[in-house]
Amino acid sequence: MNSWPKAAIMNKDIFSGDEAFDSLYSLRARQLSAIHWTPMEIAKKAGAFLCADGGKHILDIGSGVGKFCIIAAHFNNDFVFHGIEQRKSLTDEALIAQKATNTGNVNFIQGNFNNLRMEEFDHFYFYNSFMENLDYHIPIDNLIPTSAEIYTEYLQTFQDVLEDRKPGTRLATYHADEHYIPGSYKKINHRPGNPLILWIKNS
Repeated sequence: MNSWPKAAIMNKDIFSGDEAFDSLYSLRARQLSAIHWTPMEIAKKAGAFLCADGGKHILDIGSGVGKFCIIAAHFNNDFVFHGIEQRKSLTDEALIAQKATNTGNVNFIQGNFNNLRMEEFDHFYFYNSFMENLDYHIPIDNLIPTSAEIYTEYLQTFQDVLEDRKPGTRLATYHADEHYIPGSYKKINHRPGNPLILWIKNS
């Protein structure tokens, strides 16, 4: 049974930090936050980068409970953040959090990213949502199929999407292997060991 601490939502500055923001979610979602959801400071940095140079529509591939989208949208009001998530339960949590924060410039979609019209989005955020097909350490749930074959399919689709983008496309990855990213993308001011990498497509 889900349990949302409504009093906490009323009594805290939700955007003051991760603990306050995570109070928007059910107990199970809060327990998963440290592993599966984007930390607030990362969301703020990635969001600022993705909104820095043209294009109004940013897509989060595997948006989970919507933490990245809502935080980034809150601090970048002139942009629209779209989150695609295949689990209905997580999309439902994202919609509850969006309503609680009154964040209008967010659009949550339940489904698979490979069914989207990618030309509708300008820039991308990716927190390595494909890895659940290979790594079963503290899984979100067991309600969707996972396999090495699905991982390979998703990764190829992701790379094809990135290759097809126009020069200037921005990408922010978090805890994602660099080999995921086509050579046409250049890292921007990256410090070794930092799990957040910012990219721009050059050609």
